[in-house]
Amino acid sequence: MTSAPTHLLADGNSLPAVGLGTYPLKGPDAVAAVSAGLRAGYRLVDSAVNYGNEDAVGEAIRTAGIPRDEIVVTTKLPGRDHGYESTLASFQSSLDRLGLERIDLYLIHWPNPGDDRYVDSWRAMVHLHEQGLARSIGVSNFTEEYLTRLQSETGVLPTVNQVELHPYFPQLALREFHELHNIRTESWSPLGKGSDVLTSPVIVRAARTHGVTEAQVVLRWHVQLGSVPLPKSADPARQAQNLDIFGFELTSEEIEEITLLGRPDGRLFGGDPVTHNEQ
Repeated sequence: MTSAPTHLLADGNSLPAVGLGTYPLKGPDAVAAVSAGLRAGYRLVDSAVNYGNEDAVGEAIRTAGIPRDEIVVTTKLPGRDHGYESTLASFQSSLDRLGLERIDLYLIHWPNPGDDRYVDSWRAMVHLHEQGLARSIGVSNFTEEYLTRLQSETGVLPTVNQVELHPYFPQLALREFHELHNIRTESWSPLGKGSDVLTSPVIVRAARTHGVTEAQVVLRWHVQLGSVPLPKSADPARQAQNLDIFGFELTSEEIEEITLLGRPDGRLFGGDPVTHNEQ
């Protein structure tokens, strides 16, 4: 079993350097995938209200036979529940579905600027953190502008910002902002699902050089950038492979070459935080 190193967050809590994505798994498939991931050594599991799998994730964690304090459970506030009181109620509903006593990392899933209630939600999340119900709080899909507003209006910055990040969309400026403000970057769709990222000659060459798979090269790229990738797989062998990325190191030249694959607008999923409104 492989175990990932951890990062120390700004609030003093630890976050594993690789996590297990769960979208779009649901029901028994999600229970089986998360259970297999925990057996493989994953200790960070990513869920969300809008994934519809909090119940399955909670079941897998409760029955895993692994000490609860070793597992970082993430879930996310949906757009329809923005607002102070609505956030508190949504958080309790997530706890109930998970069947757990706390949420380790609670994120605002999208800023939904058209509704303009994300600051109120953030204030509620700060309260949940102060009460010890949410060990760490953060956001997802936030831009520098939205992060700056949270700090200016509440005095509290997120510990984590989970964003689309892969070689075609390396998010250079945002990652620099995160580093400056001690915000840990998490990467959703880290392998650029649905694209030809893994067939890029740069990545294929690095895989041959290090005797690993193309996916392992890309995940190692994330790790060396300081980002936490969240690859999704329901296959136990692939899960283990995705976690086995700490036995080799890419050169600085390889890191640069992969980063240079970035495109002017490399988003693959059409979710621009400036315009997207999640329900």
